[in-house]
Amino acid sequence: MNNTRVYKMSFASVYPHYIQKAERKGRTKDEVDEIIFWLTGYDQQSFQQLIENRTDFETFFAMAPQLNANVSKITGVICGYRVEEIEDQLMQKIRYLDKLIDELAKGKTMDKILRK
Repeated sequence: MNNTRVYKMSFASVYPHYIQKAERKGRTKDEVDEIIFWLTGYDQQSFQQLIENRTDFETFFAMAPQLNANVSKITGVICGYRVEEIEDQLMQKIRYLDKLIDELAKGKTMDKILRK
């Protein structure tokens, strides 16, 4: 499968969809941000700069300060694929984020989402 189109998508163009998905289920933008910061190691300032620069997904994850050590605890199905079995590392990181946002929208507590 050629994932180049996904990798070159601007993270800023998808970010509002993450927020909308969460807010439709009574969750908040702050919770979405907390998940992103937990997963990637970004802080508010560096994250905002990436949004303003319309950074693509490939660069977004390549520049991430540090992927959380507990990402291996993220398991389950997203878009028909088990996230723990996705071989393409970049696509796996993107799907990790999708899975976490899904869990938020489904009402899981932040402690469970952040694998505490």
